[in-house]
Amino acid sequence: MSYQAAISRMYALGQELAQSPARKFDLAHMRTLLAALENPERKFPSVLIAGTNGKGSTAATLAAMLQASGLSTGLYTSPHLIRINERIRINGEPISDDSFALLHDVVDRTADRLVSEGELPWHPSFFEMLTAIAFEHFARSKLDIAALEVGMGGRLDATNVVDPRVSVITDISLDHQMFLGDTVTDIAREKVGIIRPGGVVVTLPQQPQANDVIGNAILSAAARGVSAVPYVPPVSPASQEYASFSSDGSVPFERYPLQVMGEPIIVETPLIGRHQLRNVALAIASAEELACQGFPITARSIESGIRETHWPGRFQVAPATRSRPGFVFDAAHNPAGAWALRSTLSTLYDGKRLIFVFGVMRDKAMGEIAEILFPLAECVILTQADNPRSATPDEIRQASRVLADIEEAASVRAAIERVKEMARADVTVVITGSIYLVGEAMSQLGIKV
Repeated sequence: MSYQAAISRMYALGQELAQSPARKFDLAHMRTLLAALENPERKFPSVLIAGTNGKGSTAATLAAMLQASGLSTGLYTSPHLIRINERIRINGEPISDDSFALLHDVVDRTADRLVSEGELPWHPSFFEMLTAIAFEHFARSKLDIAALEVGMGGRLDATNVVDPRVSVITDISLDHQMFLGDTVTDIAREKVGIIRPGGVVVTLPQQPQANDVIGNAILSAAARGVSAVPYVPPVSPASQEYASFSSDGSVPFERYPLQVMGEPIIVETPLIGRHQLRNVALAIASAEELACQGFPITARSIESGIRETHWPGRFQVAPATRSRPGFVFDAAHNPAGAWALRSTLSTLYDGKRLIFVFGVMRDKAMGEIAEILFPLAECVILTQADNPRSATPDEIRQASRVLADIEEAASVRAAIERVKEMARADVTVVITGSIYLVGEAMSQLGIKV
């Protein structure tokens, strides 16, 4: 099967699942598939990361630290910005088209056989297939370790078949309520499903409801909780924010000192925003725990890894050129992400003129996100990504009750052409909402992922 045929088959699986709402996820099915593949997930150690926001940033930062320590490092994340291969990386390099096609064929044929023999009730889903492909790729590549981002929830997520060296829980808030529950407590109960009896759990204090669930789960599992609090720099009314800009004043980064493993380091991270300081702290605490387990991680490799982290589409700044205005790309696809974006924009772009290009998936809290973000903008252009789940501009307009100058564009390309017409040298264009919208815009503008 060719690469394009494999990708088409994968997306067809996603559409089949959307049309089968009664279908239930069951880790037993994932374990059956992996057992038939000779359990690739057992052939490399891993760190498993769950949460509502920040789990991808934490995974990417931790993977960069591990790679800087000389370890052959896998990174599995979701969703992707432009190409599905981005989700499966080794030492920063995405899986090749040929390898993806080959491993898809292996996993797909195995799944078909298991269904025909009655071992599986139906073909694995898009995410189950992709997770099995990632595990097989990592196993064949003889990794030293992998950082794995949970896709959704935790308890029933396809990634939750591994036996992680460390479990990490990032900030928990409302998202995916259709699948995970209507309250933070319900959602937290799904997230803590990645905690193992007697295992290690890296956390930070957060909403009281989530704290209660996490604390009780750690006690019930007789697990060891590791706090990342020592690695979060303090912010108080008397202190300064940590954001700085590059020498030409165009690209921001965060810079602050820390004590790590008994040594002073300077944190310089391209991940911008107060919320990202928490994600970096979680990655540092996880790396230090892995060092205690015998992995060759040092304070210097942690420092280097943070600086070299690459996680595009999360407050990524593209400076203005002669042919286009400056852009900020940020996948703020739920209310917590929208508040984080608003806070960062208010810190770095206070008093500056902003135009928003916004689009989001139909199942997201469109109205609440609009109420958070739109007041910052001089003008908002509503559009939609090339994805069947995308809300139309009219649907977003109907859901938002915000007094703002709002226009509509039928496509991302049309929205970009419109902002090029409108924007002046003193205007920054913020492209936000769905990660698919952000990725499509970056691709059209030629921004490297």
